[in-house]
Amino acid sequence: MLNFVLCDDNKVVLDRLAKMLNSIFIQNKMDAEISLATTKPEDVISFINNNIVNVLFLDIDLRSDISGLDLADLARKKDKKTYIIFTSAHLEYILIAYKYKTFDFLPKPITVERLNETIVRLIDDISSDENRSCFINIDNKNTIINQNSIKFIKKNGMKLVFYTDTKMYETYSSFNKIAQKLPDNFIRCHKSYIANINKITDVKINDNIINFDNNGNSKCFIGPKYKNKFMEVFKNDRNVSNHLE
Repeated sequence: MLNFVLCDDNKVVLDRLAKMLNSIFIQNKMDAEISLATTKPEDVISFINNNIVNVLFLDIDLRSDISGLDLADLARKKDKKTYIIFTSAHLEYILIAYKYKTFDFLPKPITVERLNETIVRLIDDISSDENRSCFINIDNKNTIINQNSIKFIKKNGMKLVFYTDTKMYETYSSFNKIAQKLPDNFIRCHKSYIANINKITDVKINDNIINFDNNGNSKCFIGPKYKNKFMEVFKNDRNVSNHLE
């Protein structure tokens, strides 16, 4: 799921932007949500420091000691892959805004047509080869997942089930097709499972179980055909001694 954060000092403008975005999410069948919409830049700072932000909409002049440019600078330092989109009625800010590797600059008042154009272009950019190290588009409905949030993938009949930090996603696809899009930290561990090594909390070797939390509620299994290869890759993890049981 794509995580959107919005900040504008004008509550009416902020609410309208949120409403337009939610409509565009539905129209384009996007798996996205607005996690924070606020008039207070301090709220954005707190959120950025404690959460993943995929897309950040910022008014530049927030009538505060903290500007949208300041928030963009913080976001860039926290995560270079965050998409930053500025909104402003002051076109003289355009050149300054692009200093922060801005994805787009939307002049106010923002129209739904212009906003939709930006979001469609954003989807295409996220789905491109250049960005697949961060995101993966798992179907033809613009269901885009941050790869870092995926714990494991399970084959369930004709479907694949993606287990992430927050929810499950189901799609009709094949392991081979998905595997081509995944980075090296994803390894086939069973005929029905692909595991994200970076998410493993421990491996019970004798029981052939991989845990992704400390209470055993999130787990997948190791198959005999894949065990040696999986363990070979997993043992290259620098914290492997803390994971094995």
